[in-house]
Amino acid sequence: MAPDPDAPAPPPRDTVRTRRLGRTGIQVSELALGTWGLSGDGYGPVSQADFDAAVRRALALGVTVFETCDAYGRGRAEETLGRVLAEAHDETVVVTRVGVDRECDPPRKRFDAPYLTRALEASRERLMRDPDVVLLHNPAASTLARADVARPLLEARERGRLRAWGVAAGDVEVARAAIELGADVILLAYNLLFDGDLVELTPELEARDVGVLARSVLSHGLLAGMWSSSRMFPPDDHRRDRWTQAELGTRLHHANAARCLIDERVHTLRSASLRFVLENPLVSSAVLGPRTVTHVEQLVRESRGGPPYLDPDRLARLPSRLAEVGAL
Repeated sequence: MAPDPDAPAPPPRDTVRTRRLGRTGIQVSELALGTWGLSGDGYGPVSQADFDAAVRRALALGVTVFETCDAYGRGRAEETLGRVLAEAHDETVVVTRVGVDRECDPPRKRFDAPYLTRALEASRERLMRDPDVVLLHNPAASTLARADVARPLLEARERGRLRAWGVAAGDVEVARAAIELGADVILLAYNLLFDGDLVELTPELEARDVGVLARSVLSHGLLAGMWSSSRMFPPDDHRRDRWTQAELGTRLHHANAARCLIDERVHTLRSASLRFVLENPLVSSAVLGPRTVTHVEQLVRESRGGPPYLDPDRLARLPSRLAEVGAL
C-alpha cells in the first residue's frame, strides 16, 4: 500500500513529528511554541533567561514552529524569537499576528492598509527576518467583509516577504469569513472540551485545504489535570478574571471526565488532552504555551507514540462521558 502523503512524518531521533500546513507548501512540526505566556502578558512575569531557554530547548527537541504577536510584551516576544532563532541552524517557521495598535490608549484593533504595512515592517525588524505566516489578530467578521483588508498581506506575499497569510479567528463566523476571503491558515481554539468550531468548519477547511493551527489546547492549563477547585491565581494572571471559583469547579469536573482516555500509554490528562488535538488530521500544529524548559520537555515527551495518539475505543466513549457530566 502506498504511504499516505498527509500522514504525520515519523520523528528523527525522538523529536517532534511534522505535518503539512494546508496548501501553503510549508512543513511544520506538529507542536508549536506559543509565546504569549513567555512574554509575561498572560500569566505573570517570565525572566529573559527562562524565555530564551524554553525556545532553545524547543528547538533542540524538534519544534520548528513559533507563534507570536507584535503585541505580546509590547514587542518583546518577537525580539526574543528573532535573537534566539538567529542562532539556530535548522529551518524554523515563525507565525506572527498583527492588528492591535498599542500606541493608542487604550489599545485598539486596526486593520487599515497603512497601519498593517507599518506593522509588518516593524515585526520584520524585531524578528530580524521575514515572518513565514502573518495572521490578522482577531478581526470581526465585518472587517473581513472588506475585500481589501488582506491586501497588505497579499502584496507582502507577492514580494516574497511572507509565505502565507491568515486569520486568528475568535469564532466560526470570523473563520468562515476568512476562508471565503482566501486565507491560507486559520488559528482556532480547539480542545477536548471545545471542539465544535473546528468540527463545524471541517468541510470548508478540507475543501480549500486551509492550514489549521490549534490554540487553547490545554485550555489555559485547565486540561493539564493538576488543579483542585480551590486553585487561586495571582493578580497578574489572566485566569483570575476568566473563571469564578464556581465556574472553575464546574470546568474541572468536566475535564476529569476525560480521564477515560488515560491508559498504559497515555499517563496523564495533559497527555490525553494534547493527543486529542493531534488525533485530528486537520490540525497542522498544536500551539502550546509552556513557560519553562520542564514544561517544554513534558509536552514533547507526552506527545510521542502515535498515530493513533489515543485508543480508538476510549476515544469513541469520550462524547458520552462528557455528556454525562454536562460538558456537551
